[in-house]
Amino acid sequence: MVDFEHQADMDKGKSALSVDKAGGDAAVARPLPRRRKLSVEAMAEGVIGGDRALLGRAITLVESNNAAHQQQAESLVTKVLPRTGKSYRVGVTGVPGVGKSTFIECLGMLLGEMGHRVAVLAVDPSSSVTGGSILGDKTRMAQLASADHAFIRPSPSAGTLGGVAKKTRETMLLVEAAGYDVVLVETVGVGQSETVVAEMTDCFLALMLPGAGDELQGIKRGLLEVTDVLAVNKADGDRVTLAQRSAGDLRRAMHYMPRRDMDWEVPVRCCSAQTGEGVEKVWETVAGRIDALRSSGVLDARRRKQALRWMWALIEDRLMSSLRGDAGVAEVLGRLEAEVESGAMAPTAAARAVLDRFMGS
Repeated sequence: MVDFEHQADMDKGKSALSVDKAGGDAAVARPLPRRRKLSVEAMAEGVIGGDRALLGRAITLVESNNAAHQQQAESLVTKVLPRTGKSYRVGVTGVPGVGKSTFIECLGMLLGEMGHRVAVLAVDPSSSVTGGSILGDKTRMAQLASADHAFIRPSPSAGTLGGVAKKTRETMLLVEAAGYDVVLVETVGVGQSETVVAEMTDCFLALMLPGAGDELQGIKRGLLEVTDVLAVNKADGDRVTLAQRSAGDLRRAMHYMPRRDMDWEVPVRCCSAQTGEGVEKVWETVAGRIDALRSSGVLDARRRKQALRWMWALIEDRLMSSLRGDAGVAEVLGRLEAEVESGAMAPTAAARAVLDRFMGS
């Protein structure tokens, strides 16, 4: 993972070449300065103090798969935890081509004008060949990326269900500790496990394209069941009437959908991220929803449950990592998989054999 904030700092006037004054115009190559090692305490202080470079390094630390780094990351998150929890956490999703990045940039600039500090956790699809992240969000949100009130961090999804990076939750806490009071989590797109995003945010916003009558056929029922606000984007030019018609179709469709909160009727708004029309109204709807949850005490209760789900997700993930890395399991796994594929052994029996080997039975 590239540390964008540190790299940007390195690039500010720090050329890899320096002029040898004694030798006139001769250019002498010198190595770029090495980044000094920091204690967890120093990094935590830097994050809380709003140091963007140290925030970037802290996120890189929590994303690392190195065992030693993971222990340091746990300590870091624990230290900044008292400074977290005060932001608006908003998930943003939508079908490919709906204009998520354009919408987020438009909204982010608007929020800056309103006095907010915005962190965008843009989850990039990982390369199927290298496993690396495409990391295009900083170029797709160029204006927002250069704004003082904003911090954009692309992270590779690495095949995680729902298009959510494994460490998105930890990253969310870090940016909150750094003083960003609005956290927008942009997902890869509409997928089977978008509920993962809904379970880590306060409000889940789904962007839709004009022409929802046809599009409804391709929308996952599970997505609409966890959506808090719907917004039909690209409601501009000759598409305004179509967008309004689509919004009506969506309102009618939502009447037949089970709701996550029976006291909340999912609102449908129209907007244009290109012109900015209606984007403020979408934000007012989202913020109003979160403010109502906070004032009623529901938000605190929901976040406590989210924390417990996060804990169990980590337990399951680490158990699977331990199982796959176990030498005893490795000895028998290939044979058991072959027997299951050939039909010589039932999957249930193979699973029991793997677990018995893992637990030393």
